[in-house]
Amino acid sequence: MRAVLHVCTTCRAGKPVIDGESCPGRALHDALAASDLPDGVVLRPVECLSACDHGCAVALSKPGGWSYVYGRMTTEDAAEILRGAGLYAASADGIVPWRDRPAIFRKRSLARIPPLEA
Repeated sequence: MRAVLHVCTTCRAGKPVIDGESCPGRALHDALAASDLPDGVVLRPVECLSACDHGCAVALSKPGGWSYVYGRMTTEDAAEILRGAGLYAASADGIVPWRDRPAIFRKRSLARIPPLEA
């Protein structure tokens, strides 16, 4: 069972996009793609996570597990995003104990979605 780390590649994080410059969401995706992904994690770009007021946004999902949407992420958060994604992937139900979650996941959570099978 693989966890998917979705990254909104159209997030502009409230900044104008200058011609020829990557938007912040695309830059975050590219920073994550250039890193070693944790075991059990697949990176997937998405067009929009509908968190425009809270961009850059990422989401974690997996079959049978709770899903999460996080906002206000930057390329500087890439290592902690990947650490959190690895913990999420290793969990049985998508629930990582509160103390074990990266601070950015504790403080920047936008949504928690129950599993479809619930």
